[in-house]
Amino acid sequence: MIVERTRVSAGWLALREPADAAARARELVEHLRRHLPATTCLVIHDLACGTGSMGRWLAPLLPGSQRWVLHDLDADLLHVAAAELPGPAVDGASVVVETRRSDVTQLRPEDLANASLITASALLDLMTQDELAGLIDVCAEAGCPVLLSLSVVGRVDLAPADPLDSRVAAAFDAHQRRMTVGGRLLGPDAVAAAVEGFRRLGAKVLVRPTPWRLGAAEADLAAEWFTGWIRAACKQSVGLASATGPYARRRLAEARAGELAVTVGHADLLVLP
Repeated sequence: MIVERTRVSAGWLALREPADAAARARELVEHLRRHLPATTCLVIHDLACGTGSMGRWLAPLLPGSQRWVLHDLDADLLHVAAAELPGPAVDGASVVVETRRSDVTQLRPEDLANASLITASALLDLMTQDELAGLIDVCAEAGCPVLLSLSVVGRVDLAPADPLDSRVAAAFDAHQRRMTVGGRLLGPDAVAAAVEGFRRLGAKVLVRPTPWRLGAAEADLAAEWFTGWIRAACKQSVGLASATGPYARRRLAEARAGELAVTVGHADLLVLP
């Protein structure tokens, strides 16, 4: 079955922003800083930027003046990103932002001209193999470092455990690999595919695990995540909804009460040309 892709809401992105910030690999930023060009102003392209959370996290960790170019196809998300700007650089230098409404699967090398750094967050697993190959090519043409954050890797752990957890997780992973109008999504296979693609072109790729660890303090996010997780699994697997009704209600109640610990596996990649 071929389906359309899901539009991401600003509310969901706002809810997950603190967990994203806590999970991202600061160690890779230290590596990155040693490979940034000596320039009067860094030009940073943020692909599929959503509401701009990557810039709000990363800009204050980098030195020097920065110009962030935020790319997204969703005009509403770009509007939020333009209103919620990053803070100054780590040394107090200025950070400015411009937005571009664009499809990141159709980028051309000239769209990333003079880039000092290319970033993206929660993007790779939403791409097809052909789209990823195109992204790798255009990033390689830019010839600058690439920081790709928070791609899912297909690992979910819930505590306390339940026998149905693994069945739901398998159905969710299958949904992540579903066929869309653009082709089959990579889902949990995206990180390995990206590492292979960049290394084939001679780049050095550093990979670090960046899991979400959600507990009582993140109860709202855990409940919202669980709702989407089981909804996608039931959409993918016929008959799962009837088998998981009591399970879903119990798990959601645990999440809302802060009694469910959730670990969602992600990985960050730093590509050094």
